[in-house]
Amino acid sequence: MANTSSAKKAVRVIAKRTERNRAVRTGIKTAIKKLVKAQAGKTQEALRSAEKALDQAAAKGIIHKNKAARKKSRLAKQANKAS
Repeated sequence: MANTSSAKKAVRVIAKRTERNRAVRTGIKTAIKKLVKAQAGKTQEALRSAEKALDQAAAKGIIHKNKAARKKSRLAKQANKAS
């Protein structure tokens, strides 16, 4: 357990940040799942939203920019094969 007031605040801040990051990561997973299940006509729209979610997470530092680029590349390849 934290003893000092600054350590107690750090625990609170970390908890908030963790919750926010978890929400963003979950949003990325949801966007990717929507892309995988997208109908033939809606593939490009779903790809755009998944890429946007990945870019925003990379910009915020939640995921590494190279990981975002790798996932976007693989998703685009998968979406092009499907359509």
